[in-house]
Amino acid sequence: MEEAITLKSVEKEMGKAFKGLRFLLEALHEVLVENGEREIAKSIPWINEGQLQEVPITPKTLQLYSLIFQLVNMVEINNAVQKRRALEESDLAGVNGLWASNLKSLKEAGMGENEVIPILKEISVEPVLTAHPTEAKRATVLEHHRELYLLLVKMENTMYSQYEKANIRNTIKLSLYRLWKTGEIYLEKPDVESELRNIVHYLVNVFPEVIPIIDQRLVQAAQILDMNKGAIQSSHAYPKITFGNWVGGDRDGHPLVTADVTQNTLLHLRLNAFVVISRKLNELVRRLSFSIPLEGCSKPYQTRVLEMVSELGDERGNRVLGRNTGEAFRQIISLMLAKLPVDTERGHATKLSNTKGAYIHSSQLRSDLGLLQNELLSYGAKSVAYEDVTSALRIVEVFGFHLAALDIRQNSTFHDKAIEQLLKAAHWEQSSFSEWNEEKRTAFLLKELQHARPFVHFKTPLDKEAKAVMECYRTIEEHTATYGFNCIGSFIVSMTRSFSDLMTVYLLAKEAGLTFMSDDGLVSKMHVVPLLETIEDLKNGPVILAEYFLNPIVQRSLKYQQEQQGLSRPMQQIMIGYSDSNKDGGIMSSNWQLYKAQYKLAQLGEEYNIDIRFFHGKGGSISRGSGPTHYFIKALPFKSPNGNMRLTEQGETIAQKYAHKMNAAFNLELLVANTLTKTLMDNNSERSYHENATIIEWLAQESKNQYANLINSEGFIEYFRTATPIDAIETSKIGSRPSKRTGANTLADLRAIPWVFSWSQASYHMTSWYGLGSALEKLKTTKPSEYEELKKALETDAFLKYVFTNVDSSLVATDEKTMEMYSELVPNAELKNKFLSKFLAELKLMHFYMDDLTGKRIEERRKDLYYSNHLRAPLMDRLHKKQIELLGKWRVEKTENPEAAQKTQIELMLTINAIAGANRNTG
Repeated sequence: MEEAITLKSVEKEMGKAFKGLRFLLEALHEVLVENGEREIAKSIPWINEGQLQEVPITPKTLQLYSLIFQLVNMVEINNAVQKRRALEESDLAGVNGLWASNLKSLKEAGMGENEVIPILKEISVEPVLTAHPTEAKRATVLEHHRELYLLLVKMENTMYSQYEKANIRNTIKLSLYRLWKTGEIYLEKPDVESELRNIVHYLVNVFPEVIPIIDQRLVQAAQILDMNKGAIQSSHAYPKITFGNWVGGDRDGHPLVTADVTQNTLLHLRLNAFVVISRKLNELVRRLSFSIPLEGCSKPYQTRVLEMVSELGDERGNRVLGRNTGEAFRQIISLMLAKLPVDTERGHATKLSNTKGAYIHSSQLRSDLGLLQNELLSYGAKSVAYEDVTSALRIVEVFGFHLAALDIRQNSTFHDKAIEQLLKAAHWEQSSFSEWNEEKRTAFLLKELQHARPFVHFKTPLDKEAKAVMECYRTIEEHTATYGFNCIGSFIVSMTRSFSDLMTVYLLAKEAGLTFMSDDGLVSKMHVVPLLETIEDLKNGPVILAEYFLNPIVQRSLKYQQEQQGLSRPMQQIMIGYSDSNKDGGIMSSNWQLYKAQYKLAQLGEEYNIDIRFFHGKGGSISRGSGPTHYFIKALPFKSPNGNMRLTEQGETIAQKYAHKMNAAFNLELLVANTLTKTLMDNNSERSYHENATIIEWLAQESKNQYANLINSEGFIEYFRTATPIDAIETSKIGSRPSKRTGANTLADLRAIPWVFSWSQASYHMTSWYGLGSALEKLKTTKPSEYEELKKALETDAFLKYVFTNVDSSLVATDEKTMEMYSELVPNAELKNKFLSKFLAELKLMHFYMDDLTGKRIEERRKDLYYSNHLRAPLMDRLHKKQIELLGKWRVEKTENPEAAQKTQIELMLTINAIAGANRNTG
């Protein structure tokens, strides 16, 4: 890195919020000194603006640096929130990507209330929370971070007196002390239950507070289109926001996710849905203190209240009714609370129950809230009806009685083995299903799906894979038979390679009772979703789905699911993977193949009168699909969103985006508002392919060739496994999921998460830029006119802008000096020189052509990132040197002294954790 940038210069360039970092560091210094840690306190950077003192890098130093990076991240989030607030203060539409700026764009495109409101009601957005690449910090530490952030915001509030601020400062010091005394890394791998607790925290404590903020901001922004707020409120024109979850359902290469884990997950999510709902209804009870006797209400209202009393049983129902005599609105809400199928203690939902008269489905509660809203409107309490009751209605709409829909994911190879084991258990002569060609597989599957006969009795002992699938599916059948199918998202088939991979799931579902026979034939209750991950699978996707849509069983199943969900047309979800496609072909090729696949699949959906809902399997790093949300949505091909946006939010990305309420509201608003605009713009445009497709196709192929030459070069795997901490990451306690699918030491078997994580740990970040520099050089020298076209297109082309912005972000974080230091770990000098020279040459080209294409240097283009990374540089340099030292030591000890290696590994985990914190992701 260049000469370190001081905190004072960052405060000057980046805004006053960075003064919060100085304040936190000074408070941390006091905490350490007051608790006998004076020596370690000397390692705190930036406070005195002098040279950072040289101190030994001990485990305590590593813990301190890790904590400091978390404080920097926290201050940066706060700084971003304050900047957005200041921009909106002067111009409501001043922040790009939010409601106001999107509605302004729609108005400029000639659209108004009549065009926007009908589509607004149809918009559906579903972030799906996952536990990988798992958060490198313990859940306990995340809780302390959230508390500290709120205190930091409170400290900046000018309403407090000096005495009050002194108290807040003291509380901040206590919070810092707790953080200092709490270990950040997992010494044992977390179980699925602990990962679920972390996910549930956001679903219960963050998102319920965020939904009203987004709705209020929509109503406020409506003035841009000259709408009064009543236009949205009276038609309940709010977008549909729901949540999905993979923790406890994703079993692809994850043996710890058993049927029991899935069952417990579903019950835990259900209980916590009632925690959210009861909290909201209790809030409503407190607010609706109007004095109005039941006799003063409309006849339908009176009738429903008395029905609810009767449903609960006269004794219990009348006891509930008698609590608020003369307050008819409070009475019906109290009855709603009593009808929730949970036991409560001191007003808190503590246990699921099935008491008499309890609601079965969330639609019943929505109906009662709708009745209350109409009664308030008749009473004349319009604002209460449209704000307080709508807020409660929205919570029930968003979270239902299931909190978040649980996806079930498994690998196609696992399904093949399950079928083979079922055939063996049924004593079939030919049972080698996985070895059959596609024609034979398909013929067998379609024949077996013509009738309801199972292969085996449900008590027949089964081998491992068949047993796991049957237990999982039967658990889901039992749960959904009781509570309905809203609690289940999709059955996702990882590595979908063919039509038969999808139909295999139908056969397994039939065996477990998740299908039924209609008059026309077999119908699946569950929605089967292909996951197209590799570049080859993305190319084959349209062919696979065309055959799938033509199948009568699929057509009947989609029709049934359409009716169950109240959709206007059949809907097919298709998951596309951003990780493996990048691992296959690099950044440009991956993004372009994803673009082409979406365009063709969306077009295919139109041909078959099926709405395609793309499920974007994005990660927390650029290489795995991360990037500015509004740029991402604008860059999607024609009709890709089509009113629907489903995407994964993974690991530490969840904490970065959603740990703090206002930042969470910002990130969720970006998703919803830009999905609306993209959908409306596409609806009012003619279908068109990408206007710069020829240049992009050429760049994608050339960059892929360069990337493939690298990763397929002899000795590359050896370089990768020695020049990065991949081996340490594979043995880390971060997350419950294994880092490899089968355990083989091959690139194909390695999951994309540790692949990306290890390169970022060594400051290469090569998965986000390698190959593109050479492609740009070749374009300029062999096709100069096309190069000039590219330069112009970067200013207006949404796809190119998104990809090159992401590449730029990775270039800021890539550091030559650090790359060279890690290369010294490679024992073979010839191998080291061969690959390091490739990386450095490609990096040099990438920097040159980004400067040339944009006409600006990187510090001008990416000012925020530039200052942020350079501020971190001195500490990062020390961390990398220590990690390199520990890696070398640990690799020797693993063979010569395993006991010593275990101790070294703990210290190594501290460096990995600290660097991950500085990088803001684990891959």
